[in-house]
Amino acid sequence: MNNTTKRLVFSAAAIALAQVTSMIKIIEMPMGGSVTLLSMLFIVLIGYWFGPSAGLMTGVAYGLLQFMIEPVFYTIPQMLTDYPLAFGALGLAGFFHKQKHGLIIGYVVGVLGRYFFSFLSGVIFFAAYAPDNMAAWLYSLVYNGSYLGAEAAITLILIALPPVSKALAQVKRLVSEK
Repeated sequence: MNNTTKRLVFSAAAIALAQVTSMIKIIEMPMGGSVTLLSMLFIVLIGYWFGPSAGLMTGVAYGLLQFMIEPVFYTIPQMLTDYPLAFGALGLAGFFHKQKHGLIIGYVVGVLGRYFFSFLSGVIFFAAYAPDNMAAWLYSLVYNGSYLGAEAAITLILIALPPVSKALAQVKRLVSEK
């Protein structure tokens, strides 16, 4: 299997796994967002295995799929910020694919990228939902940070476990074979 085909197959599988696990909501927030069963990890893995271009494209494709399945649409800029940009940012993990501890660093960077776009969307498009006694930027920071931070913590604990870490490293070696 050539590298392009391998990337396409792994990316499609990652998007499918991310979509299925995104439907398993551990905590669902009242105004959107949720802690899911590791859904962001599958997109981050594509960047970690194949680099930033594959990771970013997979993240954007996943964001568009998320929009098609559970759309929240008010304006085109809001839709772009909440879906392809936010989920595409998970692909930033690919910039760390050759570094020691690249998966952990990449995962944190990818989630922070998603957090940035979710925060930005909250401030620009959803400021009206902030309580009267709280600034919109603070509300967005706390609201989006609560569910993204919780899922990130759960995922980081899981991928730091030695058996999981070794299994993911083995898969990376298999993916890297020509």
